[in-house]
Amino acid sequence: MTGTNALTFRHVTDVEDVRQLLLDIHVEVRGGFGMMDRPFYAVERFNERLSRYASRTGWESVIAYQSEEPVGYAFATPLGADTAWWEDMVPPLPDHYVEETGIRTLALNEILVRAPWRRIGVARRIHEELLAGRNEQRVTLLVNPLVADGRLQAVYEAWGYEQIATQQPFPDSPVFAVMMRPVRIA
Repeated sequence: MTGTNALTFRHVTDVEDVRQLLLDIHVEVRGGFGMMDRPFYAVERFNERLSRYASRTGWESVIAYQSEEPVGYAFATPLGADTAWWEDMVPPLPDHYVEETGIRTLALNEILVRAPWRRIGVARRIHEELLAGRNEQRVTLLVNPLVADGRLQAVYEAWGYEQIATQQPFPDSPVFAVMMRPVRIA
């Protein structure tokens, strides 16, 4: 049933085409990790964040399928000139580093893979499929460094990301490690 060779990918730019699917996978995956009782991960809060992300120019989701079965997804949006992404960084980052144009930095907002397809490279395939069609110079993401005793952050490091700061973007969110890498790695 599992494997990465038989995956197909669907690129989506209209969230309404896949909203319920993204919500269902969010509940399944985050529920499997016992996170759904935390307000930040509640489906209503996730749906609000999804709506905000998807309302921005350039939002895109990539959904992986094995046959007709959805196995995971990622979605991202470019950071516009008016972005709040870089606010509240610890330590604060230099102005030249956080200057955005709408085409400089892609924010990877979410990547989730359902349990049967974990630890076999599916997340990386989804990630690379999303980045393959992007024109931004760099990609940034937030990761909870406490998840899986740091193993999730280590996965992103293996993909070429480096931690550049920490941030707590919402009062009820974890303190995240802010990570960055070039969109294309030689």
